[in-house]
Amino acid sequence: MRRSSGWIVPVAVAAALVAGTGSAPAQPGTGPLTGRTVYLDPGHNGANDGSLTTQVPTGRGGTKNCQTTGTSTDGGYAEHTFNWQLAEVVRDELVALGAHVLLSRPDDSSVGSCVDRRAIEANESAADAVVSLHADGAAADAHGFHVNYSAPPLNEVQAGPSVALATSIRDALLAAGITPSTYLGANGLLGRDDLTGLNLSQRPSVLVETGNMRNAGDAARMTDPGGRAQLAGAVVAGITAFLG
Repeated sequence: MRRSSGWIVPVAVAAALVAGTGSAPAQPGTGPLTGRTVYLDPGHNGANDGSLTTQVPTGRGGTKNCQTTGTSTDGGYAEHTFNWQLAEVVRDELVALGAHVLLSRPDDSSVGSCVDRRAIEANESAADAVVSLHADGAAADAHGFHVNYSAPPLNEVQAGPSVALATSIRDALLAAGITPSTYLGANGLLGRDDLTGLNLSQRPSVLVETGNMRNAGDAARMTDPGGRAQLAGAVVAGITAFLG
């Protein structure tokens, strides 16, 4: 289902915002997010090498692979590219609202950092909100979004602000007419203990699975620029409401 959301902000002129490379983001505009920092993580990498299976801490005493390749639609639209293209729109709208925005990777063509390193960078940035953007790869008849947070929480930020951020983004996605997951979580929210980025977080952090790439309806939204704008507008609205 698609409908235009009344609060999608016109996309600002693109700015090169790169975290972890020393590049400074462009000057943000003036708006309700002035003085706020948002760290965006377009999940996965544009390219991978032998570091893919390097073991990194999970944040709960175990280890896991540095990164995964992600999924794709049946038509071959890669998740890492969707995540990147969605993050570009979210970034530009946040900048237009006055936010200082950092990205976890510089492009969609190179090898990015491991999941633990992205969490460390987000913590070091003192971001007011950390949002990792993803898409799922489930059974074809499963559809809808879910917003993940670390549970059981490992610190006070995970116990309170992270859940509040997840709820705010969930509410905005619902308001935009996006269906909550029919196969995971409850009403669009899911607490997880296996996501390194969330377990290591010391800032309000969530991971948004914006839909199922193996479902025809969700895939149609993701591959369409208008559909990505709808998703981006909802994520921006959720972040804005959380930051108040």
